[in-house]
Amino acid sequence: MSKFNTNLVHGIPCKENKTGAVNPPIYTSTTYAYPNAESAVRWDYARSGNPTREFLENQVARLENGDRGFAFSSGMAAIHAVLSIFSPGDHVVIGDQIYGGTFRLFNQFFKRWNIEFTAVDTRDSAAVKTAIKPNTKAIYFEPITNPLLHVTSVRAIAEIAQQNNLLVIVDNTFLTPYLQQPLNLGADIVIHSATKYLGGHSDVIAGIVVTKSKKLSDKLYFSQNAIGGILSPEDSNLIRRGIQTLSVRLDRQLLNTQKIVVFLQKRNDIKKINYPGIVGTPEHDVAKNECKDFGAVLSFEVQNINVIKFVNNLKLFQLAVSLGAVESLAELPAKMSHAELSAKELLACGISPNLVRLAIGIEDADDLIVDLEQALNAAK
Repeated sequence: MSKFNTNLVHGIPCKENKTGAVNPPIYTSTTYAYPNAESAVRWDYARSGNPTREFLENQVARLENGDRGFAFSSGMAAIHAVLSIFSPGDHVVIGDQIYGGTFRLFNQFFKRWNIEFTAVDTRDSAAVKTAIKPNTKAIYFEPITNPLLHVTSVRAIAEIAQQNNLLVIVDNTFLTPYLQQPLNLGADIVIHSATKYLGGHSDVIAGIVVTKSKKLSDKLYFSQNAIGGILSPEDSNLIRRGIQTLSVRLDRQLLNTQKIVVFLQKRNDIKKINYPGIVGTPEHDVAKNECKDFGAVLSFEVQNINVIKFVNNLKLFQLAVSLGAVESLAELPAKMSHAELSAKELLACGISPNLVRLAIGIEDADDLIVDLEQALNAAK
């Protein structure tokens, strides 16, 4: 079997390409002709199946070592499809620092359909066990949280789930299959906002789900086909193309991140750095055991400077939400990604007004450090 980097480039051909083109074609047709009225056809209507989308879905399933992949029009559409496999009266234990859009979907949409949720710190195995009820069906969490970079052990959650006959659902957007493969660690379903690292260029919105078993695959396919939040052929091709350079981009981003962490550790105006690659932290120990590397997102609190002035003075780092693309981004969680929370709620979440999150790109690390240094100095 081919190794990971080879699979990034080549994927699994759908055997529909008769031209010899080295890239799979983009099939825009919405419908497919039957050879005759009694034919058993592979594709009939594009919502139910499309060769371009199928190539991407098969490729990501292979990267995650799963049974089947599913491509959706956004990360939120992917999460919606996963939660739609549950029934009224079911209960799901969720991480207490999941993505805000996910939290909103769970609490403002799925609760209306009588699905219950209990939020806990999934790093605390005892808290997870205590939250389990007779009607609990799954545990949903992010191995690395945003924006505080807390790390949860997939193995530990999977062990609890197996003891209680529960599904483990992991949103692995931050790490990608290159840095962690949750299904190999005991998870049942893995989700990606492919908008981020898999696409890698801030030019396409997409979501991916990979299932571990055929039983789950059948359920997800029903949801994908019935609800219809599919990824278009054009966008499927963009994600496929982005995946080809995933490891090349991440290798540069990881190296840049390491250099930036070293720079920040030397600054007196940096109060605290949140990054699992820092040796001696509990996050580091868990991530080291379950991940290939520590990701290219970090956050830090500034002190004795004006945080607004700092981010406004950045030149190379663009002030924007999202992450995972070739360009470096900076954001203030309290003002941007988590602005809907009150000051009290932000404090409860551990998000300081002085917290800055960086998503590191592939620029020259020295230039990024110069940019951070001049902005910090300008904010004094």
